[in-house]
Amino acid sequence: MNIKKGDTVIVISGADRGKTGVVQLVHPKLNKVVVEGVNVHKKHVKPTQAVPEGSIKDIYVPIDASNVALLDPKTGRATRVHHKVVDGKKIRVADSGASLDDKK
Repeated sequence: MNIKKGDTVIVISGADRGKTGVVQLVHPKLNKVVVEGVNVHKKHVKPTQAVPEGSIKDIYVPIDASNVALLDPKTGRATRVHHKVVDGKKIRVADSGASLDDKK
């Protein structure tokens, strides 16, 4: 999985298509990510002694990692990445020739 916590991604399919956000949580075994502001659901909370009136909270539900793409920091468009070794460190590099917007 090429997506890490803190990456800025764009949703490329689904109900929230076109929205961008920062990855908050990654589940590599499930191949899912939680993106801030994307796939927000309402959760009804029962009244308790601490909160006698109850409430309705917004929760971020994970979406499949295949439905998001990394944003290229230079162009601001969805892109794929490849890995390169620079000074003995493996880094991710935006693939200049593989913009996902051109595939439509």
